[in-house]
Amino acid sequence: MENNSTQFRRNNFDVANIVNVTDPASVSDAVECIFHDLYHNASNNLLRNAVSDITRMYRGEHPDFAACDTGYHDLQHILDVTLACARLMDGYERKQSNGKGLGEELFAFGILMALFHDSGYLRKRDSEVHRQGAEFTLIHVARSEDRLKNYLPGAGLSALSEAAKVVHYTGYEIPIDRIHVSSPVYRTIGNLVASADILAQMSDRCYLEKCYDRLYTEFVLAGIAKKRDGSGNEQVIFSSPQDLVIKTPEFYRGAKKRMDEALDGVYHYAEKHFSGQNLYLEAVEKNILFAEYMIAHNADIGMLQRTPPRTPGSDLESPATANRRELVKNRRKRHGDRRKNQPQRYPELLERRLNPVDRRQDAVSKK
Repeated sequence: MENNSTQFRRNNFDVANIVNVTDPASVSDAVECIFHDLYHNASNNLLRNAVSDITRMYRGEHPDFAACDTGYHDLQHILDVTLACARLMDGYERKQSNGKGLGEELFAFGILMALFHDSGYLRKRDSEVHRQGAEFTLIHVARSEDRLKNYLPGAGLSALSEAAKVVHYTGYEIPIDRIHVSSPVYRTIGNLVASADILAQMSDRCYLEKCYDRLYTEFVLAGIAKKRDGSGNEQVIFSSPQDLVIKTPEFYRGAKKRMDEALDGVYHYAEKHFSGQNLYLEAVEKNILFAEYMIAHNADIGMLQRTPPRTPGSDLESPATANRRELVKNRRKRHGDRRKNQPQRYPELLERRLNPVDRRQDAVSKK
């Protein structure tokens, strides 16, 4: 099993605390290592080139695309998902027998799909620079499919171009049961990449801070913080960044059900990769546990004190970020700096894990 090199996980590192997921080279090295361990004679060039190409796209160094401007769906997210995908596929391969594994070509296809799964947020230089990437939220998966399909031939995988539709497993534009594939193995790859997408973002050490600072802003720009019902009446889905964080545990319950049922529970393959542990699920549940703890304390956003790393897109700071910093400052004046506290200072976290209830009601009753 991979071991973390320091006691506390760093904000820009993966769940094992060994790979800097803001650094394309570090992620590329980790993915190539997994690939080579599985397929000893395979070349890593395709994977290395793909990471380099997607990095250029997100940094605005590609002639066809403007730099990423979505702070939540940024380069770190892409790299984190790609690493998680490689680990899930590794666990899957090591559980197979009788030559029923993916093989090096389909493994590479899964990595490319992870790298491109959110590329639909990127704006075209010639016609979309006046827009914002988050405006494409509702159609970003279809745009990602087109970009992946266009990339595959140049990567020597033109025979898999039609399978690019499997990227829709990561989104909600097409129900999973309506995504028709020519072979069950493509469904498996779709399940693995989509599960990696959920696990990577929700296990991010700064997940709750990113929801508050960045994701709510994307939802507003996408027009999905509010919607109209069949009668034309406006419905508020998320009224504020705080409301989005409050509803995160509910979202996790839905995401967990999706992973268990629609995505066939393939997230369990992380346990094979990590020699029995599922570091991703453990990290997700810690985040959700802390969200419930915060909600039960009057949904005090000042408790979200981590600073998310900056990558292309995240430097376009939303007003919510400055607001949270002020709330953190005020809370530290009242309660001291939480960074100096030891884990045992928060015994309620363990109590809440052992006695789970819906903490959203606590927050409402205390307002």
